Amino acid sequence: MDQDDAPFSRGRSLLPERLSEAATNLTFWVRDYGYALRWQANGLVRPPDPEQYRMPTPDKPAIVLLPGIYETWAFMLPVADLLRAHGYDVRAVVELGYNGGTLEDMTNLVQQHIREAGIRNCVLVAHSKGGLIGKLMLARHNEPGLINGLVTLNTPFEGSPLARLLPLPAIRTFLPRSPELTELGSNHHVHREIVSIYGRFDPHIPGGSHLDGAHNVQLETRGHFLPLGDDRVHEAILDGIQLLTH
Repeated sequence: MDQDDAPFSRGRSLLPERLSEAATNLTFWVRDYGYALRWQANGLVRPPDPEQYRMPTPDKPAIVLLPGIYETWAFMLPVADLLRAHGYDVRAVVELGYNGGTLEDMTNLVQQHIREAGIRNCVLVAHSKGGLIGKLMLARHNEPGLINGLVTLNTPFEGSPLARLLPLPAIRTFLPRSPELTELGSNHHVHREIVSIYGRFDPHIPGGSHLDGAHNVQLETRGHFLPLGDDRVHEAILDGIQLLTH
């Protein structure tokens, strides 16, 4: 074989592997939206009572759930069930509604909820946009004895180019160079208080959720919503809470 043909040959040999990976990702993309629709409907038909997840224990931190955009706290019910089963006092910020407001407005609602509920020594556990709210909480509203740290799942810390496809103000925030993300990205000092969990394929965040200076945990999961119900993610969330509180 001619030496000049070697790169072409290698590329051709990798083609079946790449096609297989693309097919797998497409399958998970479809499953991802099916999961999201099911849990959105579940929250409407059978809205859970947040008080059922209250379990104050002196030896464990309270957990404040922060859902993603257009998600209520009930969308994180698989995580809430996990945390309750492990004896954590789970707090839902129902004031967020579907979390469609600006980062600043939603963060203020979380800060107000924590203050009025008298929550101390808590850990924030967030999905997607909720992680940006959590980071803003750490940067602006934290104080000794208030928030121990933040565990995130599939959070677009660096934004997503796909935000260009939907000309909605709430979505445009996720543009990689949006003013909100640019300002938030300058708060490097809080990264050590963040555990960022993400998978090998997230259709909403092509660039992934790696955050320099944070505790990054990459799993073999796929999807943006599906991982909320994945046992591997659940284990990583529990480990992240332990890391931030010990």
